[in-house]
Formats: sequence, structure tokens, C-alpha cells
Amino acid sequence: MEFVSEKMDTCTKEQLKLYQNWFTSVDSDRDGRLTANDATEFFAMSHLTKPELKQVWAIADTKRQGYLGLKEFITAMQLISLAQEGHELTSSLLRSTVYLETLSPPYMEGLDAFLEKNRSAVLNGNSETNGNTQPQPPPKSLFSTKSKKKNQTSLPAVTSVIDGLKRLYNEKLKPLEATYRFNDFVSPFLTSSDFDAKPMVMLLGQYSTGKTTFIKHLLQCNYPGAHIGPEPTTDRFIVVMSGPDERSIPGNTIAVHAELPFTGLNTFGGSFLSKFECSQLPHPLLENITFVDTPGVLSGEKQRTQRSYDFTGVISWFAAKCDVILLLFDPHKLDISDEFKRVISSLRGHDDKIRVVLNKADQVDTQQLMRVYGALMWSLGKVLNTPEVSRVYIGSFNDKPVNEAAIGPVGKELFEKEQDDLLLDLIDIPKKACDRRINEFVKRARDAKIHAYIISQLKKEMPAVMGKAKAQRKLVDNLEKVFEKVQKEYHLPAGDFPSVEHFREVLSRYSIDDFEKLKPKMIQAVDDMVSYDIPELLKSFRNLYG
Repeated sequence: MEFVSEKMDTCTKEQLKLYQNWFTSVDSDRDGRLTANDATEFFAMSHLTKPELKQVWAIADTKRQGYLGLKEFITAMQLISLAQEGHELTSSLLRSTVYLETLSPPYMEGLDAFLEKNRSAVLNGNSETNGNTQPQPPPKSLFSTKSKKKNQTSLPAVTSVIDGLKRLYNEKLKPLEATYRFNDFVSPFLTSSDFDAKPMVMLLGQYSTGKTTFIKHLLQCNYPGAHIGPEPTTDRFIVVMSGPDERSIPGNTIAVHAELPFTGLNTFGGSFLSKFECSQLPHPLLENITFVDTPGVLSGEKQRTQRSYDFTGVISWFAAKCDVILLLFDPHKLDISDEFKRVISSLRGHDDKIRVVLNKADQVDTQQLMRVYGALMWSLGKVLNTPEVSRVYIGSFNDKPVNEAAIGPVGKELFEKEQDDLLLDLIDIPKKACDRRINEFVKRARDAKIHAYIISQLKKEMPAVMGKAKAQRKLVDNLEKVFEKVQKEYHLPAGDFPSVEHFREVLSRYSIDDFEKLKPKMIQAVDDMVSYDIPELLKSFRNLYG
């Protein structure tokens, strides 16, 4: 698996130093991010056509962040050089090191004068934007201000889509969540690290379905804490992520690390954290994706033994954070145990993230494989409760050669195509990460609104003085009717409502009388955010060439 950003390694030291110098000069506010305003004048000096520059930006900004870091800037410069040499610009062009190793920096007309001008601006203490050396007025607020206080302190201008989402969350969505205790009922408050985290892929399945081997196969190396065997060997949640050296970090340490998106796991207690660890190692793939290896789901007599922590709750927490969830099966473990059913049920609302992998498929012949595939689809159809058929990838995802004697040449070709499809799906994850963040953010905003409506409806139905305890018991017992009333009053889809049983369980710990009444201004602020602010944010950071 190759990523475009890795190609900066093909630069010579002299070229890297040159590109760093250019990047620093073009980056007007010295924040390490090259926005559209910074890049427009500099890229125009290449004399490429607008469609070519559009393609340069689209390929360089693979994660759709709306800005270029140093790696992406180097990619853009290499693409401009290739375009100037007459090559057609495609993302696959950068996978050929033959071009890059002999590639010269691009020709930029007026470069020396541009660099000198920017150096003078820095020495004079003035940041330059698009050739204008006059001090710029403070930027206008990117977001609507209908629900803000008049004297609210304005925050610095955002320089990326993710920064914009952080600001919108703190200004408009988090106050609503805090007022109606969304963090206790549904999901903990988001932190800055939640927005900045790399895309995550979680692997789920019964023991010995090849989850750990799958990660090793992708990395082409071992990682700290990896254990493989026919019986349950991975007895803990292991997050495999990029780091300066190979090491394992205990769960309690990771859960208090503010720069990592795992602080919310503290709510599951010490019993879970003792079964959680982080495995770090330097690897180019892990610079773009983080993997979550999970304990094998229990089956048969083993599932009678209770775990010491809320296993399905932890799975649900990770499911909300992950970009892709891989459900692994093997031909000899198609039965879906009670615990596996609960695990799959906890993925409710994340159906679009689920991919099914029938692993170790070369252990059966072609005829048996057809029967196994049919049985798997039948079993999944009963558990997933959706009319659509999930995509199933068939293959043998390990470092051993495919057992061609069992599956034949046709089966081998099928496995290779399926593996390529799955790898392409995984390669696309970083490219879609920003879109996924926006999607999850909007989904969270809708969930927070529905939660506020439910809490305020419960508060509304409480008596003013007498019989509060009796009224609360009645409301908790008849929570389905409250949900139905809210749904009809505000014309909300039934599928967007939370689980009644989970809501009832959490609600039983609170006094409804302590909740707030509905605050229309807060609801309106969230509506404005979804309808106006987010589209305006995306418009501001789209491809600057259209």
C-alpha cells in the first residue's frame, strides 16, 4: 500500500532544503499550512493552465483538508515539474520513483523577486498575502453570528476544515450537549485530539479468524504486543499506531494522554484499561491509518464467562471513532454466538463503515466455498437486520502463498482481485477522512438535537410541586410514548432516536426535575451551523481552482 505523501522521501537533501525554503516563504502566517490564499500567486508562477493546477491541488491535498503541509507542498511541486515536462497528471504517476529520482524542481517565473519580497516582509514584521504588503484587517467571522452574544471575543481565522469544525463545536454544539447532558447519555465531549486523530480501522471477529495476522500482512512486519495462535491469543484491545520507535504503552497511560483520542475510555474503568494498550512503531502506512486489534469474540462455553468490563460498550465507543470496521470470519467459524450478536448490534448506526471479510478461504475447495459464502450471507442477514447485502471480501490475508491445490487457478485469480479491491478500499480511507469527520459531526449534531428534545419533553411533563417521584417512575416506564410524542411533534425520523433501553438505564440515575427546559436559541444555533456554517466552511476550503 503506497501513499502519495511518502514520495517526499525521493527528494534529494538539496531539493528538500529548497522546497522547505519555498514553503516557508509562501506560508504567510508561518503556521505550517499553505492555504488557497497563500498558494494562488505562487502556483500561478508555474504558467500551468487552470485545469492542470486544479489537478495538482486535488492530488496533493489527498485528505481534502483544504490546505497543504510541507509533504503535500513537495508533492505539488513534483506534480508541477512533471506537468511542465508534458506528463498527464494522475495520482498513479507519483508511484513511479523512476520519474521522481531524476526530477528537477519546477520552473517558477519571478521566483527570486517573490522570495526576496517575502523575506523583506518578514524582516519588517508584516505578513504578506497575495503580494499585498499592507497590513490586513482582522478577518471576518467565517460563521453566522445569529446566536452569538454581541461582545463575544472573536477567535483567530480558521486555516482548515478540521479547525473550522473544532471552532463550530466549541461555539455552538458543545453548549447544547452540556446543557442536556448529552455526554452522559450518548457520547463524551469531543476534544481537539478527536478532530486531529488519524483515520482508524477496527478489526472484529471470533478468535483465530486472522485479525492480528491481517494487520501484520498489511504492515509486512511484526508489531509490539502481536500474538498469533489457534486459541484466543489477543486478550486485549491493541491500538497500532505510528511512533518514533517500537514500544508498547499501557492503557492507563494512553487514556490520560491529551494528544491522543482515547481519553473517553476512562469511563470504562481500570478493569478495561488493564486490557488496553497502544503499540507504536515507525511505519509509512501508520502515518496515515491507525489499526485497532480487538480480543476474539467468545463462542460456545467460553461466552459463559463474563468479562470484567463492558465489552460491547467499548466496541460501540471505538465504532463511533473508527472510519472502517472489518468483520472477519473464516470458513470454519460461521456461527454467530450470542456475544457476537451483541457486538454487531452495538454497531447500530455505523452500517456504512462495516466491511465483511471471509478470511482463510483457501482452506476449502471451490464447491465448499460457494456453500460457505451462502451460509455466511444467511447468518449476517439475520443479525444485521438490513435489506441490503453487505459487501463480502473473499481471500486469504496472510503472508503465506495461496493454497492453489484447493481452490484452483480460477480461485487464485478471484482471491487476488478481492484482495486488490479491499486494499484499494483501505487506501481510500485517508482521502475520505475529512469527509468522514464532517459526516460524523453532522450526525452528532442531529443526535444532540434529538436528545435535547427528549430531555426537555421529560422536563415538561413533570409536575410543578407534588408527586414528582411517582411522575418520574411513570415517565421512565413509558419512555417509548415520550419518544413517539417527540417524534410526531418535531417531525423526526424514528431511526434517528437512541435505544430506549439504554436511555432508560441512564435516565434512572438522574432526577428529571434537574434537567433544563427547551432553549430554542441553542437549537437555532445548531440549525444555523448545519444549514449555513458548515456549507460556508466547505466552500471556503474547496479546491481553489474550482
